[in-house]
Amino acid sequence: MRVLLILGLSFLALANGAVADMAGHGGMVRALAVSPDGSRVLSGSFDFTARLWDFGQQTELGVLEGHAGPVTNVAFLPDGKRALTTSDDRTAILWDLKTLKPLKKLTGHQHKVMGLAVSPDGAIAATGSWDKTVRLWDLKTGQQLKVLKSKSPVNAVVFAEAGSSIIAGDHDGKIRIWNAQTGRIKGVLEGHALGITQLAVSPDGGRLLSAGIDKTLRLWDLQKMLEVRIHKEHDGQIFAAAFSPDGKSALSAGRYGMLIQWDLQTGAVIRTIKAHKAMIWAVSYSPDGRFGLTAGSDERVHVWHLESGDQIGLTAEGDDEPKPWLDSDHPGAVLFKKCARCHSLSANGRRRSGPHLSGLFGRPVGSVEGYNYSKALIGANFKWNEKTLFQLFDKGPDIYLPGTKMPVQRVPNAEQLVELVDYLKELTKR
Repeated sequence: MRVLLILGLSFLALANGAVADMAGHGGMVRALAVSPDGSRVLSGSFDFTARLWDFGQQTELGVLEGHAGPVTNVAFLPDGKRALTTSDDRTAILWDLKTLKPLKKLTGHQHKVMGLAVSPDGAIAATGSWDKTVRLWDLKTGQQLKVLKSKSPVNAVVFAEAGSSIIAGDHDGKIRIWNAQTGRIKGVLEGHALGITQLAVSPDGGRLLSAGIDKTLRLWDLQKMLEVRIHKEHDGQIFAAAFSPDGKSALSAGRYGMLIQWDLQTGAVIRTIKAHKAMIWAVSYSPDGRFGLTAGSDERVHVWHLESGDQIGLTAEGDDEPKPWLDSDHPGAVLFKKCARCHSLSANGRRRSGPHLSGLFGRPVGSVEGYNYSKALIGANFKWNEKTLFQLFDKGPDIYLPGTKMPVQRVPNAEQLVELVDYLKELTKR
């Protein structure tokens, strides 16, 4: 019955034309992770599944099915080849992302597992549960290494200080820190008035972000064991938080679907985005820091270009524009399907996340009137032609135009790339 319900919901979404972003789950999306190389996304849902997505194309690569309850958390291992998921079913599962099959099931918790973290070397996993424990696992053998006892149900867990510390955020609003080697308690951070919902550690391992039911996001210095700043911009409970790859900014989101980007040096709000119409449960940065990802109760994962605040990969609903590439026998037409997600062929076509392609060849870069370009495009000074388009997809948009909205979409095969550029020239003359 559950599988039929999920399939029915997915089919209904497709039938209504709502094929935008990473859509396919049949329940709220509770967890989110981006692979170390930025090419894939993993999402966990109340539909009992985790799903693997291609980040650039926002298309589903596979479904991880093995839990007997809602998936509460997900994490890639540093090698990008394996991942972990946790669930209300009291277990964690280690997955092979090539075969999409379970490698090991970690059992021992006596209540739902909410928190999940992987050590920097990928050897150990930490899981936090409502059974008031944090458990450490050897990922090579699947054996339980330690049980750290808390005084309250655990919602979130992270490794910090190069993996030497384990930190848990609990229902009682306290943040407990243990020595990962000895299991001894190192200290308790207090400040939140209500339960902790999410923790995040800075790239250098020295700072901590904590999100809470009390509507605050707090920044902590782990060396001094002191609170650095309280962020109070949210109107409701905060369920998600993430550090940027450079550690200078952060994302937070929660009850009312608002995504906020913070300057951690000044405490100022950089940008606020109405990202979902419902609750946001998880956020993440892309590894290059250009994009923010959000997952919510609306069963979707959205991608945002943080500099402009624009949504990436938005597909117009009820799209009735001509699609000549579907009937073309030109060898470049197959590759163009990826371009069609973000670009309309006509200047009068439906709005998409990228500028229209009409008159592309010979057009100065960043010159479509009314389109909200990134600074990378506004500051560039060249025209689109066979050479520049080839270089764009040969090097990758992130290398050719650092800061661009375009996700990383390289075409490494030179022959195929020539065919795509040739087809673009033919198609955009219309």
